[in-house]
Amino acid sequence: MRTSVSSARVPVIDLRPWLDGDEAARTALARTVDEALQTAGFLLVTGHGVDPGLRFGIRAAARAFFLLPEAVKQRYAVRVGGRGWLGPGAEANGYAEGTETPPDLKESLSFATDEPYDDPVVNARWYAPNVWPAEVPALRALCQEYLARMAALEKELLSLLGHALGLERDFFSRHMDHPTYGFNINWYPGTEVVGEPLPGQFRIGPHTDFGTVTILDRQAGKGGLQIYTEDGGWADAPYDPAAFTVNTGDLLARWTGDRWRSGRHRVLPPPVDAPAEELMSLVYFGECTPGTLVESVPAPVGRVAYPPIDSHVYLREKLDSITVG
Repeated sequence: MRTSVSSARVPVIDLRPWLDGDEAARTALARTVDEALQTAGFLLVTGHGVDPGLRFGIRAAARAFFLLPEAVKQRYAVRVGGRGWLGPGAEANGYAEGTETPPDLKESLSFATDEPYDDPVVNARWYAPNVWPAEVPALRALCQEYLARMAALEKELLSLLGHALGLERDFFSRHMDHPTYGFNINWYPGTEVVGEPLPGQFRIGPHTDFGTVTILDRQAGKGGLQIYTEDGGWADAPYDPAAFTVNTGDLLARWTGDRWRSGRHRVLPPPVDAPAEELMSLVYFGECTPGTLVESVPAPVGRVAYPPIDSHVYLREKLDSITVG
């Protein structure tokens, strides 16, 4: 039997003391966050105030889309980084680690920032309009409400993370005046849809995320999320239905000079003993304003001095790296 990553490595963080508590409570919370992000790079976050009914509504509407005939879905087909449908075989996240894995066993609806940006070149590259499937008209309003909540939550989390490092609370969040983000609704159907997994094939192959923080609303399953730690290897991620799973991405790891880990993870293929298992995840990928220069925090906070990097040059390279074909 697989074991779960211990709660000591992935604690449940109640955000309410950060939002409403006194300074002592905030400092204690920040210390717990700092310790957790130095090991697995993951947190479970409760007290976020996001209505579970909103998440249920998005899943219901998205599932109606995913069950449409492929010819209909194909009208919305895009490559990684686009707004629309990523069909079977479009993406292989293991490529980002340099591993030639088979394509991921999933389909996705992918949306992103679409508020216009002043620079026409940046606007065209990162702020293209979202494409909402006409066949599921309820999805647009649900996702827009959800994304507004995620953007607010991301800013609070980044403020908490600045405090956790003993820096200004806006150390990260001040780079959020016009940020980009990505949002994937990932559908993981059973083997009757995707077929038998090939050797080394996953619903999502082993990888780290590319941005600042990822906010994941997931479902429990045997073919679900696993987290990697150096001392324990791969283990099932802990699950709390009331919590978001939050992990740090590559940009934040670089920013902290590798004090915090970029949380390595994967999603297992449909299990042999439950081949019809179907799961759906809502994945918000936090980023920052294009042109942000990410420079490692110096020692003693940081541990590695990475060369400064343009945030969105890095993101574009990574998105291109996981595109199949």
